[in-house]
Amino acid sequence: MFSIGIVGLPNVGKSTLFSALTQKKVPIAPYPFTTTKPNKGIVSLPDKRLEKLAEILKPEKVTPVFLEFIDIAGLVRNAHLGEGLGCEFLSHIQEVDLILEVVRLFENEKVSHTEKTIDPKRDIEIIKNEILARDKKIVLKRKKEFFKDEIQKEAIEKIQFFLENGLWLKDEAQKLPSPLNQEVERISKALGLLSIKPIFYLFNINLPEQKNLCPPLPQGSYFFLNAEEEREIQTLSQKEVEELSLKSCLDELILACYNKLELITFYTIKGKEVRANEIKKGSTIFEAAGKIHSDFQKNLKKAEVISFEDFLNCQNWSRCKEDGKIKIKGHQAEVEDGEIIEFKI
Repeated sequence: MFSIGIVGLPNVGKSTLFSALTQKKVPIAPYPFTTTKPNKGIVSLPDKRLEKLAEILKPEKVTPVFLEFIDIAGLVRNAHLGEGLGCEFLSHIQEVDLILEVVRLFENEKVSHTEKTIDPKRDIEIIKNEILARDKKIVLKRKKEFFKDEIQKEAIEKIQFFLENGLWLKDEAQKLPSPLNQEVERISKALGLLSIKPIFYLFNINLPEQKNLCPPLPQGSYFFLNAEEEREIQTLSQKEVEELSLKSCLDELILACYNKLELITFYTIKGKEVRANEIKKGSTIFEAAGKIHSDFQKNLKKAEVISFEDFLNCQNWSRCKEDGKIKIKGHQAEVEDGEIIEFKI
């Protein structure tokens, strides 16, 4: 299961967002450090295709993809030096696959801001600088472990250069040629560096015009949402939501995080269960088999595969075979998003 860490300065709405996502009751208050230990919750991925498969096949069991959200306490300036229990909070980020940074745009006199004013660009820089400073300390301490050959040496020197110049490792590694990019990623993960993780920004607003305060960021790396309103929506009935003309954006946020993790979904139909399975883009049939069971991977001969759209037209596996819609894929064939796969062992 992939995990998403909700981070940010204190009082930006992290715990409010977590509560809305997981419908868990967590401590929420208008002062810093209400959350000191990370709260964890499991959320199912919204999936219209899975709903359609269940409607057609009427299985006894339908299993969606699950994601774990972790509410990590607020980081403050100089967190890497231990300010505000910063070292402990930074260590919690090490557990996650994606950093979801909540940035405050909402105005509320009753909720204090550790930096006194609303300034999203400054707040993003504070969190970024704390993570990079923490990573830089680790590299300085352990870089000599990675002088075993020329590719390692070049990779660790690149990592140090990026960190010293205030650059996010994940973004910079993707620009490097292969195999240097893979070595930078491998060493960064071996060292437990946080900036090798993807980061996604959630701007917490309470007025639409606050979107104009958002600093320039790459497309697909940010989202706008009113966390307090989302939490309130979760307490209402469907009828009340419709009467108040409210609309939740949580499903869109969850899917945006899923996409930022570079995940796709494939489906399996086994006995009386229809299951959705998450896997990294570019993964092979052999890797997908391992997601189901290690025995499948060990004894895999081939896979029978059909696209979701073709299955929708045929309505059942036998008809798909009769119509010649099922393809045979070998171990190293790439899994495509939405495929329904039957592994043959």
